[in-house]
Amino acid sequence: MKYLSPVHLFRTVMKTNELKPGRLLGLDVGHKYVGLAISDRENREALPLSVLVRKQTNVDLMAKDFRTLISELSLGGLVIGCCYTRNVSQVESFQVKDLVQDLRKREELQDVKFTYWEEHFTSKIVLNTINPLKYLHNNNKIVEYKAEAINRRRFDEKTAVDKLAAVAILQEYLDFMNRSSQLHNPSSTHDI
Repeated sequence: MKYLSPVHLFRTVMKTNELKPGRLLGLDVGHKYVGLAISDRENREALPLSVLVRKQTNVDLMAKDFRTLISELSLGGLVIGCCYTRNVSQVESFQVKDLVQDLRKREELQDVKFTYWEEHFTSKIVLNTINPLKYLHNNNKIVEYKAEAINRRRFDEKTAVDKLAAVAILQEYLDFMNRSSQLHNPSSTHDI
């Protein structure tokens, strides 16, 4: 894997093929899961994709999954959320960089370009956004669930949070890069 600055990655992906630029894959790396989001073909909108289970023993499998996604979805690079500015970010930043180092050792990912994008509490923001929604069941009455349903729901909620956090990271990156490119190239602005 080859690190590029955020701007350089965006320019490289957009120039891959002027008529059909490469797409970007956003990653929200957590302790147990890696949330994935993908950009649309114009690299303007981020969409939820899936969640990979993260274990020390499945890095080879994750590398193969990334290689498959890269070829099937015409991916031009990865945008990996990473914390830099918070005091507590040292642990989170370490787990992100630890995964990246493990992936960089895999031969099948040697040509993959990536960048880091500063993330600010994305999982917490997503969780706080969807928490009020989970109580609106059965005409606004809270419904009791059996233990196994609660556990399944917690897993579903966690994976949804990870996917949506990846969407938030990638969307912030895309918005910033598209605004920046329009500022530097006013002739590329689009009519709304």
